[in-house]
Amino acid sequence: MSELTKELVELVWGTKSSPGLSDTIFCRWTQELLGIHEQAAVGFLTLMEALRYCKVGSYLKSPKFPIWIVGSETHLTVFFAKDMALVAPEAPSEQARRVFQTYDPEDNGFIPDSLLEDVMKALDLVSDPEYINLMKNKLDPEGLGIILLGPFLQEFFPDQGSSGPESFTVYHYNGLKQSNHSEKVMYVEGTAVIMGFEDPMLQTDDTPIKRCLQTKWPYIELLWTTDRSPSLN
Repeated sequence: MSELTKELVELVWGTKSSPGLSDTIFCRWTQELLGIHEQAAVGFLTLMEALRYCKVGSYLKSPKFPIWIVGSETHLTVFFAKDMALVAPEAPSEQARRVFQTYDPEDNGFIPDSLLEDVMKALDLVSDPEYINLMKNKLDPEGLGIILLGPFLQEFFPDQGSSGPESFTVYHYNGLKQSNHSEKVMYVEGTAVIMGFEDPMLQTDDTPIKRCLQTKWPYIELLWTTDRSPSLN
């Protein structure tokens, strides 16, 4: 999957493996950064992120058009929608999450408190030393030396949700005949619902495609028009 990922990045997004770029696919098994410089026209999501083998950056998760190449362990398929509101400009809280996560490439959910000033400067927040120390004490009252993402967003961007729709029609395409119902290659239509929180009573399944999409929409639920969920393989 490492070589496939590198070839995919170079073919579709016109860039090569490069450290230090602003948005990346971070491959944990090779410790490589496969980077792009700007928002992509077509996005990329992968089951390997759900399995914690890599992390895809927001320029690929939030492309210009609502089309995503979806990677499994062995295959690539396409997931897309017609609702352009899915790729509306990011809300301030989404920008803050993206910037915070660039300082947390392994997706730990926190950064060292020494990086708080850098994050706040990147977001054009007040960043004078006295205020930074005040925020360190407030966001890390136990003195652990870390700043958690959740409290950071709640402090500076309270009550700001996603800018996208809560429900939308989606389509999935898998070009392998054996992976389709009755071995007939066709688009599979469904409805996606974005919940504001995880509700066990509303969980539909735990399929690979849902786990993959949860890397972009953590509380997504999917209702497909077919008897079974689409295959990523």
